[in-house]
Amino acid sequence: MVIKAVRGFNDILPPQTELWQLVEEKARMVLENFGFQEIKLPILERADLFARSIGGTTDIVEKEMYTFTDRRGELVTLRPEATASIVRAYIEHGMYARDEQAKLYCIGPMFRYERPQKGRYRQFHQINAEILGVADPLADAEVLQLLTLLFDELKLTNVEFQINSLGCSACRPIYRRRLKDYFQAHLGEVCADCRRRYELNPLRIMDCKQESRELLESAPACIDHICPACRDHFESLKGYLQALGVSYRVTPGLVRGLDYYTRTTFELVSSRLGAQNALAAGGRYDQLVKELGGPDLPGLGFAIGMERLVSLISPPAKEGSRPVFVIPLGESAKQEALKLAVSLCQEGIKCQIGYGGKSLKSLMRRAQKLHSLWALIIGEEEISKKSVSVKNMDRGDQQLVPLGEIFQYLRKER
Repeated sequence: MVIKAVRGFNDILPPQTELWQLVEEKARMVLENFGFQEIKLPILERADLFARSIGGTTDIVEKEMYTFTDRRGELVTLRPEATASIVRAYIEHGMYARDEQAKLYCIGPMFRYERPQKGRYRQFHQINAEILGVADPLADAEVLQLLTLLFDELKLTNVEFQINSLGCSACRPIYRRRLKDYFQAHLGEVCADCRRRYELNPLRIMDCKQESRELLESAPACIDHICPACRDHFESLKGYLQALGVSYRVTPGLVRGLDYYTRTTFELVSSRLGAQNALAAGGRYDQLVKELGGPDLPGLGFAIGMERLVSLISPPAKEGSRPVFVIPLGESAKQEALKLAVSLCQEGIKCQIGYGGKSLKSLMRRAQKLHSLWALIIGEEEISKKSVSVKNMDRGDQQLVPLGEIFQYLRKER
């Protein structure tokens, strides 16, 4: 029986990995230019970390987390998102004691048990970035500008920022009551999960994908019920975005699927993705550090879905990256060919070697299959003359080059 990958857990094969490397390289460059530092996080966390941070009435906690009991009887979870893990590390290691303000990012896999579909898998990958210890809406604008620059670097078009404000602990209860009053008259129209959420957290109904668009669009908008402080914060953010030339659309119905969000929330969507159109999303979580046992410090951040992002990117150009192929002719040439191949790699020249003692004709076919620009042939004659026969695979010409001059020759001719 052939063993296959678990459903929703996908292999990422060459040459697709080149696109992933390109995205990660561009993301690291832009993030580090903005002062972010990389943090490496465990994939496995205590289950209560996510129950406390994400919220017990969210789909993630109720239906999607990979949670199990380990051999010591402890309940653990494969991380479904990274923000809670980053905040946990920030608190656990006392990073706030050295400097309250921290800019951290991570790149890696997340896990949610949901129906696999295009752009959404049970193991998926994210780029996460968080700013901790900063309440200023200037930081919110900086994060959105950062995303704009990253997507410009990746040459992505037809993307749009949607922003909203979810209020704070002062004004959220007022909105919650208005929302309950509205949905009380429509409980017969919502799904079973939302009838339960009506009592526990009616805001979650706004994020349900099963409810009718008309019902949700007619519901009271959170942004119409925010307090003066949240209003000032949101207006300042819009002013900064306008000053930066970052276009956006205020979307009153935008509610993120995690309970920790406060004030600013946003999504970056693409018209090329269909129904699942969010490429990046995030917002503020000013109570999360305190709720997880740390000091009363604000935070904000975002996550980029790698699978969806990669699906929109064109493959990188191949020029300048074609490998050299070293061909040993006969057993006596293998040692010299191996030493040459290693030397080329050490000099930063991509190189592969022909294995197996095959004929020159078959090894040339291998060089063509690898799209090699040069074939370097070493046989008894080349060894005796301390040289290499260099064949240009595009032009077909071939010449003998002294071994001591091969690096300079390849760099000059490339």
